[in-house]
Amino acid sequence: MSDRWRAVLAGAGAALIIAVATSRGLEGFGLMPITVSPSRGGYRGLGWLVAVTPVVAGFAALVLVRWWPYLVTAGGLTGSLAVLRWLGVADLGTVAHIVGAAGYPLAVVGLLGCAQSLIHGRRPGTGSVVAGLSAGALVFASALLGSFWIFGTERLRYWHIGLLVAGLAAVVPALLRWWRGDAAAAGPLPGPWWRWSRLRLVLAAGAATAVPLPLSRLSTEQIADLFGVGTSALQRHGFAEVAMVGAITLALVAVLAAVAGLWSLAGASTAATLLVAISGPVLLGIAATRPDGPAGWLAALAGVAIGAAVVATRWRVVGAVVLTVGAATTVFIAWSATTGDPEKLAEQHHLVPGLVLLVTMSAAGTAGIGAIAPALTRTGAVPAVLGPFTMVLFTAGMQTVQVTYVNADGLPESSYLNPVGHIDSSGFLLLVAGAGVAGIGVAQYLTERWEERKRAEQIRREAAAAERERLARPIHDGVLQVLAMVQRGESGSELAALAGEQEAALRNLLRGGGSPGRTDEEDLNLALALPGVELSAPATPVLLPAGPAGELIAAVHAALDNVRRHAGDGARVWILLEDEGDGVRVTVRDDGTGIAPGRLEEAARTGRLGVVQSMRGRITDLGGTTGIHSSPGQGTEVEFWVPRR
Repeated sequence: MSDRWRAVLAGAGAALIIAVATSRGLEGFGLMPITVSPSRGGYRGLGWLVAVTPVVAGFAALVLVRWWPYLVTAGGLTGSLAVLRWLGVADLGTVAHIVGAAGYPLAVVGLLGCAQSLIHGRRPGTGSVVAGLSAGALVFASALLGSFWIFGTERLRYWHIGLLVAGLAAVVPALLRWWRGDAAAAGPLPGPWWRWSRLRLVLAAGAATAVPLPLSRLSTEQIADLFGVGTSALQRHGFAEVAMVGAITLALVAVLAAVAGLWSLAGASTAATLLVAISGPVLLGIAATRPDGPAGWLAALAGVAIGAAVVATRWRVVGAVVLTVGAATTVFIAWSATTGDPEKLAEQHHLVPGLVLLVTMSAAGTAGIGAIAPALTRTGAVPAVLGPFTMVLFTAGMQTVQVTYVNADGLPESSYLNPVGHIDSSGFLLLVAGAGVAGIGVAQYLTERWEERKRAEQIRREAAAAERERLARPIHDGVLQVLAMVQRGESGSELAALAGEQEAALRNLLRGGGSPGRTDEEDLNLALALPGVELSAPATPVLLPAGPAGELIAAVHAALDNVRRHAGDGARVWILLEDEGDGVRVTVRDDGTGIAPGRLEEAARTGRLGVVQSMRGRITDLGGTTGIHSSPGQGTEVEFWVPRR
């Protein structure tokens, strides 16, 4: 099995674990994660451990995200405690309740780490599908609970056990493969997690999950003073107090998301808006299909498959926007067709409208979250943004929109279908979310094009520098020799002939000519048989294509010229030619004065580029290597190696 399919299988298993973790079928497991209710009374004694556990688990998961298969497994094993209790194997009531609160943050960060690993590994389609499952699993869990409500919790518990076992089994191949960790899950940012580029994501996301904790300690009087309203008004309208706490949470978490980066803020706010938008229509779809057994969760599953199929393509952003706008259109049709009273669909159990709502909402949620993920991978923010940030903003958004669930008298409805009566707001939020997904997609496209232009400009500069170096070599080898002879006062036919040769060579070079384009071969045995130089070479010809041979011979001549200039009077020089099959090695040795330490670097700084360009530059362009070994008074050895291909 390839790494890609191991990751996909593990991602699907993580989605099953998330579906169980966010359902309420097993006591002590199924707490809505990373969420603290604004009611103060529920967090006394051990209740505070339940509130703190997901905060600690989420922070630890972000630090350990490269071990994402183990995070998913740990998230699933927390549910096994509740299973053991339900089966009567062990009485772990309090422990299961506390530990179960860690299930969702561990599983969702693990799943999103898997998605980031795939996207960073140049599999954006597959990674987007896995990321989208983090939203699809929530819709599936809600539909599964709604569908089995009529049968009672006993049957639902068996389903939860089956999903847990299947999810844990699906992660096993990834556990065996990445037991040392998956570095790609941490994204492209350099350095360990404690580097600021990574640490700010972890700290900001961890702080975001902790924001609801102190807010849950605010009294009604303190909230009233904070917003400048009467305490009695809040006591009469408890939903307004909840909305106020949600608004404060939204503001604080948005600031933390901005600290993590603009991409994080845009991604988290868009994803949370999308989840808030689909929650009301999903509730309506579940209520309308409930008597029809598995129809609801099958519809949700079909929607997840549609959303996954869309984000698996290169047109994921366009497809996600289309699905989101289509979902908004469905909501507006449901609102208009019921003359502003969509509860009729639930009361009369209209199956087809309910199925359409579930399919479109789950497809939009899956595709929207999946389309956002690739843009966040560039900053390594997928686990932090689509995990803790999004879920805290989603929960706070659900608290805030409660203020809109009122009747004509300004009082909340008594029905659990409060959001259903106001799904027109969901339609507008879906359009906002679609615009957000489109904006993130456009920003990602423009950023990628800008980076491509930067890379192209860098390549152009490097090519220009290489061309300047190529032109500088023959100038150094020939033209500067003529100028040096003139400077020394030499004249005569030899100077005139050399000047003429160099003029012709320079004109040919500027016209684009030169020896590198030749395709015949040259025997280095003959080319390196120079007067006054002792040559040691094989008895058979050493052939090299004419272009590379010319460059190698020029480099050897540059080395011999350095011997004549700097080795001192009476210095002897030897050339060793070796045919190594896949390449040719030429060594130029002398017994002169040698090169003082730092001399080559000083020559390069002052513009004397004989070694840098005429020797090393030529050989490097051929794919070869140059080695220079020298000690004062011990002579110099210059070694060239050039590959035949």
